[in-house]
Amino acid sequence: MITIDLETYSPAPIADTGAYRYAQDPEFQILLCSYAMDNEPVELVDCSTGDPLIGRVKQLLFDPTIKKRAWNAAFEWWCLSEYFQLSQQQREDWLEQWEDSMVHALYCGLPASLKEAGKALRLGEEQAKMREGAALIRYFCVPCRPTKANGGRTRNLPLHAPEKWELFCKYNRRDVETERTIDRMLEPFHVPESIWEQWRDDLRMNSRGIAIDRQLADGALFCQRVYTDKLVNRAREITGLGNPNSTAQLMAWLEQQGCSLPNLQKATVAQELTDSTLPANVREMLQLRQGLGKTSTTKYEVVEAAAGPDDRIRGCLQFYGANRTGRWAGRLLQVQNLPRTYLRGQPEVRELIKRKDEAALEMLYGDVADVLSQMIRTVLIPAPGKVFIDADFSAIEARLLAWEAGEDWVLEVFRTTGKIYEATASKMFGVPVDTIVKGHPNYSYRQRGKVATLALGYNGGVGAMRRMDTGGALGCLPDAAIQDMVTRWRQQNPRITALWRALDRACKETIRTGLPHTVNGGAGRLAIIRMEASSTCPLSFLTIQLPSERKLYYAAPRIDKTDGRIYYREQTVTGWAESETYGGKLAENLTQAIGRDCLEYALQQLKVAGYRVVFHIHDEVVIEADAARADEQLADIRRIMSQPAPWATGLPLNAEGWVGEFFTKD
Repeated sequence: MITIDLETYSPAPIADTGAYRYAQDPEFQILLCSYAMDNEPVELVDCSTGDPLIGRVKQLLFDPTIKKRAWNAAFEWWCLSEYFQLSQQQREDWLEQWEDSMVHALYCGLPASLKEAGKALRLGEEQAKMREGAALIRYFCVPCRPTKANGGRTRNLPLHAPEKWELFCKYNRRDVETERTIDRMLEPFHVPESIWEQWRDDLRMNSRGIAIDRQLADGALFCQRVYTDKLVNRAREITGLGNPNSTAQLMAWLEQQGCSLPNLQKATVAQELTDSTLPANVREMLQLRQGLGKTSTTKYEVVEAAAGPDDRIRGCLQFYGANRTGRWAGRLLQVQNLPRTYLRGQPEVRELIKRKDEAALEMLYGDVADVLSQMIRTVLIPAPGKVFIDADFSAIEARLLAWEAGEDWVLEVFRTTGKIYEATASKMFGVPVDTIVKGHPNYSYRQRGKVATLALGYNGGVGAMRRMDTGGALGCLPDAAIQDMVTRWRQQNPRITALWRALDRACKETIRTGLPHTVNGGAGRLAIIRMEASSTCPLSFLTIQLPSERKLYYAAPRIDKTDGRIYYREQTVTGWAESETYGGKLAENLTQAIGRDCLEYALQQLKVAGYRVVFHIHDEVVIEADAARADEQLADIRRIMSQPAPWATGLPLNAEGWVGEFFTKD
């Protein structure tokens, strides 16, 4: 095996463009390449001296008998593919020889960052990633600001700071050493070959990219600028302020108008606008403030920055980005977190935006910012001559949770009518299910059944019900009445509540005794819970083996002596820290992880059937297909997605879908 690490230069800001567009820049350059075969000493190629990556390095890189490994190997694979000018097919074929040390760490529940993973694994100073790295990368890998002191140059070269360059070479070598050390530590915690195949398929999909409508993106940015200027100018007229977007200036002005607010957060402004006694100028200014708060063009700017020369945006999904469950995470455009699209006549709206007709948008819809926000989905389009086929699992989490627990009445609903919200409401409130229909007084129970279904499956309570009640179904009900609903739901779902207890009990017993425990669900063996450790790694892990044979990892688990709860370590916003888990949360992890495996199984079956998935979102796939056979193919895709994996016998799946010329929310 060869371990490799690159240091590169590009004027493209990688945080904005992503790695794929970064390496496509005409000025992209590989600066340093450190590598090591197996346990041999690390060698370095200094490309800045004109030493090309040929000879032995190239021979090793393209020897099909040698496994290539890197931390975030997608970057090295793509950069080297660009360097050697490989065709797309050559790149995809070459992937068979690669593995990713970062994915191995993520599989084991460790941080994605090499530096943070080293900290989690308690690497010593001589083994860990060098702390000087960030400053050296800023110096050599990105353009610099021209100044008198640097002679007006826009790039720092090795000759400008030989000592820094020598340290940079050491840093590059150290990364290879650190990666190898972590690889050795994690070697006992095996990553199944199926995961590596999934990772390679993910890179193939990400590297092909998604086509974007550049004309729409250009038009949206133009309309946004015009609309924002109008709002700002009107705000200046009302307030006389030089910068009405300034929180400090605006709050001082509001104080002068007799309107004292603690802050200008969205919720605060919205609440203030409910006051019917507000002066007209204050009301209009607060409404303008709301409008300016929605004028972000970030996502359109991302599209323009990250799209390659072929108008395709690459790298929108991160494999194993959610390392607790193994689900994908969004990157760049964040396709998993795009605003919903409610507008009718979307083709016509898109044409107005492309024509840069901001006046027509404002006349027809009023809030131009909201229109542009809704239409960001539609900037993603199929390749010329193709259409999108979108298909998604129906109510996948509710189906999975019932299947895991063996909650037979829920499974029967999904095998028949599929009306789980009505059936839940009927059981909770004792009303005939056939009366929970539009036009009947009992129809109001449906929304409460929906809130309960979405909020209570993972041991949620009153707070979860209120958070999930975005439609106001609970009205002004007191906590006691909502608690009664929680109790009713749990009484009607005894096997789901039993699953929470079984998971909590099995994990605690495994941590205490070190002995494995099996949790059985409605379809037999659901999970095998073990403690795993190795002399090469300072951390022990609680693992949960899923029906797919994949494992979930919880690092450094313990049971607190005071509260009796389970704690484990994971990467949080504050760093590598302890988090709590319990039966309901374990059930949620399990359900989302199995849902991820259901999606992956569908992706594999779609691949075998010859379909080309361009991206996916949790339980939804988007496929580029020929327009002529789209309806026929949609039916076939729905059929494929409705077939459970061999390890999910008895799981009632269903998929819905649509065909269109741009991405939207059906």
